[in-house]
Amino acid sequence: MEYEIETFDLTKRFNNFLAVDHVNLSIGKGELFGLLGPNGAGKTTLFRMLCTLLRPSEGTAKVAGFDILKESDKIRDVIGIVTEKVIIYERLTPVENLMFFGRLYGLNGEELKTRVNELLEKVQLTEYSNKLVGTFSSGMRQRLSIIRGILHSPRVIFLDEPTVGLDPQSARFIRDLIIELNRQGKTVILTTHIMEEADQLSHRVGIIDHGRIIAVDKPQNLKQNLNAQTLEDVFLKLTGKGLRDSVESRVPLRDFEGRRFHG
Repeated sequence: MEYEIETFDLTKRFNNFLAVDHVNLSIGKGELFGLLGPNGAGKTTLFRMLCTLLRPSEGTAKVAGFDILKESDKIRDVIGIVTEKVIIYERLTPVENLMFFGRLYGLNGEELKTRVNELLEKVQLTEYSNKLVGTFSSGMRQRLSIIRGILHSPRVIFLDEPTVGLDPQSARFIRDLIIELNRQGKTVILTTHIMEEADQLSHRVGIIDHGRIIAVDKPQNLKQNLNAQTLEDVFLKLTGKGLRDSVESRVPLRDFEGRRFHG
């Protein structure tokens, strides 16, 4: 199998806290991979290192064949990130937002206009293309955020809880869009706390807890091996039923755009 993402003893420490502990993980080219974990398990830290937002304490990784330590700029050219916290400007229209981000990605002229129109149509926002984003519902904003993240046709797409807080119609639309992107050959890495969503979408899932990958397999295999009815049952058997509280104080994923274009 040709791998799009490989990690080699990837590790991150924050003072005395070991957030990610020597992770070795391989994700195939064109795979839709679900990265699951309780709050504070290391999922977001791992995600950020792969997106070149955090420098590892030890080890390294390759994304699309590029080393996260030595070739971060090349990685940022070929990845797209869609986060729970939508990265769009409320006082601009969808067209203005997409034209702005498209120019930052190096697109311009008729190529950019055509791409913007195609993507707005794909997510059924054409009729709202000249309305201010500040008037949009959560589902509309997230649809716009997704096409903002794929304007430059990235090879690898990182999706951080893309359907959280959405109504069932919007969530289903976005899941269908994720499947379509993957069928186009995109490698997709999805984080979600919705186990049914991970089960439905993922070719394989990886479960991380206390900084370590504790399971990687197809959802059906995990359910069979653990005699579980659902992926949620698998998750709870592996990680326990105790509550996990976590306070996030480090670099947010939404900083990706600034670092993408300004180093």
